[in-house]
Amino acid sequence: MNSWADLYVMTRLLGYVDPSDPCFVAAILTITFNPLFWNVVARWEQKTRQLSRAFRSPYLACYSLGTAILLLNVLRSHCFTQAMLSQPKMESLDNPTAYRMGLVLLGVGSTFVLSSFFALGFTGTFLGDYFGILKEARVTTFPFNVLDNPMYWGSTANYLGWAVMHASPTGLLLTAVVALVYMVAILYEEPFTAQIYQQKASPSHKRS
Repeated sequence: MNSWADLYVMTRLLGYVDPSDPCFVAAILTITFNPLFWNVVARWEQKTRQLSRAFRSPYLACYSLGTAILLLNVLRSHCFTQAMLSQPKMESLDNPTAYRMGLVLLGVGSTFVLSSFFALGFTGTFLGDYFGILKEARVTTFPFNVLDNPMYWGSTANYLGWAVMHASPTGLLLTAVVALVYMVAILYEEPFTAQIYQQKASPSHKRS
């Protein structure tokens, strides 16, 4: 029964979406490109230290990558918004109650994103561990004691809230793509990050 309901909802959403719209295509491209970019660059840096050598400091290299990621995320949000504005609204979502629900989602998402940033700091947020900038231990305070990967899920909640506030089926579909891309990124990142901290904790690493 649930699968039929999910199929019905997805069919309704797709009825509002024009996938050939350039704004929609741009949103899909930025959503999928951003995590690919930062994962590829971070792994390359972890293996070669080329960015740290180029900037003569792992911190400067990390700050530069972090700035690039922030700018790419601004571009992604812009493309997401333009894709919503270029396609029709869903009448059943275009009401004050749904708008308030969107605001709540935006507030929750922003809380998770900002608290994650303050808990990790700039280098912790922007892949400093790949640059050899390691914390003494993995962070377990709020919001990490409430949710795994709160930065990713907070960002997803922000997009969902933004889509609901705009009564946008296109925004809802793009939010599903954001969540899917983040799930793939987590599967890729989590084991590698754990490996980095295991190496840090190993006796041979401590002796060196």
